[in-house]
Amino acid sequence: MRAKTKPKPLFLGIDTGGTYTDAVLWSETEGPQHGPNKGKVLAKAKALTTRHDLAVGISGAVDAVLQKAGTDPADIKLVSMSTTLATNALVEGQGGRVALVMIGFSEGDLARDGLKAALGTDPVVFCPGGHDVHGNAAKLDLSRLEAALPELGASVSGFAVCAYFATRNPAHEIAARDLIRERTGLPVTASHELSAKLGGP
Repeated sequence: MRAKTKPKPLFLGIDTGGTYTDAVLWSETEGPQHGPNKGKVLAKAKALTTRHDLAVGISGAVDAVLQKAGTDPADIKLVSMSTTLATNALVEGQGGRVALVMIGFSEGDLARDGLKAALGTDPVVFCPGGHDVHGNAAKLDLSRLEAALPELGASVSGFAVCAYFATRNPAHEIAARDLIRERTGLPVTASHELSAKLGGP
């Protein structure tokens, strides 16, 4: 009986662009093993970007690259995805408005690191709350958010929530996120979901 050879780990890269979605399958164990050209691209493929549902174009590109390479998806060690579609939307000032909910922060915190300028005219709601460095809670009051939700729910396409020291205790972000989803049904992203580092805004 012949011994099975161990599968070589493969890497799948996907980029969703304005017109095409590209997929590349790369092997670190084939091709040169040293220098800047280490590894080898095994296959490349593309499919039309489907703006109404990006998953359709992504699936098309991935299916095509796997078929070209004749490989088993189980051999893929890592999938990396990027999107020039989102970058283009930011650079061109396109896309929907997003409301920012800041819990335990002040307007001075908003100006730090250029966040106020980046938001432009997108709305911001400040609520008391947040936590200290040890994760101890300040009193949470979401009444300002509750009052703003009927108007915001009709005028923005999503929400971002950032609470003071949410990396230590995300409870206040979760409370705000759940309230927003329940009242508006819109997408919500909380800072603790994106990074475990301090400096959430």
